[in-house]
Amino acid sequence: MGVNLTPIMVKRILTLNQLRGRNLAVDASNYLYQFLALIRTKDGTPLKDSRGNITSHLAGLMFRSTRLLCDFNIDLIFVFDGKPPALKQETIRERRKQRDRAVDNWQKALQTEDYDTAFSKAVMTSRLTKNMREDAKKLLSLLGIPCAEAPSEAEAQIAFMAKQGDVWAASSKDYDTLLFGTPRLLRFLTISGQEYLPSKGVSRPIEPELITTAELLDHHRITRAQLVDLAILIGTDFNEGVKGVGPKTALKLVQKHGAIEKLPIEVRTKITSQYREIREIFLNPPTTSDYDLTYRPFQEKELFRFLCDERDFSPERVETIACRMREFHRFRQSRLEKWFT
Repeated sequence: MGVNLTPIMVKRILTLNQLRGRNLAVDASNYLYQFLALIRTKDGTPLKDSRGNITSHLAGLMFRSTRLLCDFNIDLIFVFDGKPPALKQETIRERRKQRDRAVDNWQKALQTEDYDTAFSKAVMTSRLTKNMREDAKKLLSLLGIPCAEAPSEAEAQIAFMAKQGDVWAASSKDYDTLLFGTPRLLRFLTISGQEYLPSKGVSRPIEPELITTAELLDHHRITRAQLVDLAILIGTDFNEGVKGVGPKTALKLVQKHGAIEKLPIEVRTKITSQYREIREIFLNPPTTSDYDLTYRPFQEKELFRFLCDERDFSPERVETIACRMREFHRFRQSRLEKWFT
């Protein structure tokens, strides 16, 4: 879910055409949860194969990623979460409770045949299991698209890769990536241009948003460390915020006082005593240089075997993906040959 920084954002709206030729490190879980939420039947049931394996995330992953590669020449590397920080356990437990409540509400709506309500509740029941992650990694491997494993938070790892200059930007819906130090954050890397809001039961139009961290910090005359303190005041995945303090109020407090330690006593006493540990998570997170941006050969036969024989996708749908990837890899090979000659 991440921290809510929307009211103080400085952003630029882009088109996918403006991203041509760029390479992006993608928060894989963030990406897959979008598909799990939205690719469902009318009553909110996710897509499944004949053995009960959920396949919504595979359908979304293969169609969107291959279109970004082939139609817009945007290179991707998907980064998966590792072990979450200990301070995140309470957030994880609360999310499980919210999912359980959503499942109950979904089932009740189904019993009354209220399918609009059922769908709006169902999108909040999504759970990305270990097997589902492994299926996604296998699909990416067969397509030849690189992926990597983060030591801890994927958002920290994609921020690190952007800082290293190995990718042009980190791509995630969550603002946490800014706190982890990415120079650029690209939100809403989507083709459909729609985001479903389950609390309102409606969709809204969206476009890719580019946030340049240096521009954001300069605009508000704060440092990255102060942005982290601001987030702690609001509330993060690792702590509850101060009641009544939103992004704009937190910004004013940080601009005036500089750091949590210098805040007025009546505010400071309401902040978690673990704020220094949370600061450290954002400012010095575990990351790794053990990743490879190289695209591997497209394994076409294995792709059909996995998707059609094991996950019940229609050969026609998979052929659409195969055509894209054959053309994509021919283009890359031709480009390499021209470069070396």
